[in-house]
Amino acid sequence: MGPPRFRSRKDNRQAIRFTRNARFQVTVGGKLRLPKIGDVTVKWSRRLPSEPSSVTVVKDAAGRYFASFVVEVAAEPLPKTADEIGIDLGLTHFAVLSDGRKIDNPRFLRRAERRLRKAQQALSRTAKGSNNRTKAVARVARTHARVADARRDFTHKLSTHIIRDNQAVVVEDLWVKGLARTRLAKSVHDAGWSALVNMLEYKAARYGRTLVKIDRWFPSSKLCSACGALAGSMPLHIRSWTCPCGASHDRDVNAARNILAAGRAERLNACGGTVRPATQRRAGPGETGSHRGAA
Repeated sequence: MGPPRFRSRKDNRQAIRFTRNARFQVTVGGKLRLPKIGDVTVKWSRRLPSEPSSVTVVKDAAGRYFASFVVEVAAEPLPKTADEIGIDLGLTHFAVLSDGRKIDNPRFLRRAERRLRKAQQALSRTAKGSNNRTKAVARVARTHARVADARRDFTHKLSTHIIRDNQAVVVEDLWVKGLARTRLAKSVHDAGWSALVNMLEYKAARYGRTLVKIDRWFPSSKLCSACGALAGSMPLHIRSWTCPCGASHDRDVNAARNILAAGRAERLNACGGTVRPATQRRAGPGETGSHRGAA
């Protein structure tokens, strides 16, 4: 849930919640019966897995109505697999996987900028309080809604594919709020990394997978995945580098491999496995050992 948030005067979203005491009902014909409203025709996205305890009807800024039901869902564990994956999130590529695959960044907002610019220019030319302004506001909201819907659909499909094919998924705990304060803010918000991580988290819990988040300060890009040596300063424009051990690395693929290795170490440590070598102890009086002063 999260803490309560104050709504803006410019926020056109509206919502109403009906609990079980309000006597809402899903009819046999598939309609939603709401008190003081009556039967509402619903375009169902899926069947309800159980009896709902409440329903929230939301009207978004684009004028669309959605019904959100609260239901109990049982865990649906998938067959176990030996595959594990590390994910390095970025802007050039939306995600780079530890097996070498690169997922292109769709840049939904950037692709819709021309349509948004025209819609916002038309909005700025209308008079405040006029019917034309109301229509122009709705047109801008519909354009933004299409961008959000496309991004959500892409993130759902990608997260489902990753969870289905891998037993463990390792990601970085990125500080998106801090990155959004830089000159890359627009691209960071357009990417939607937080949405992907949130979807991976709840889908992993539902389907019996493991999601590991490693520290955001872990030097995944500068660490050689072959020998473990830590390179010096590495600006963002350097996309490939060679370690003194002779290994050549693609910056993003190397980072994804290091993220996977760090996630495996954390899992072993959490399960009681040996991550660090055993500490040495001094030999006892009756045990064989080197004598003091021996060369």
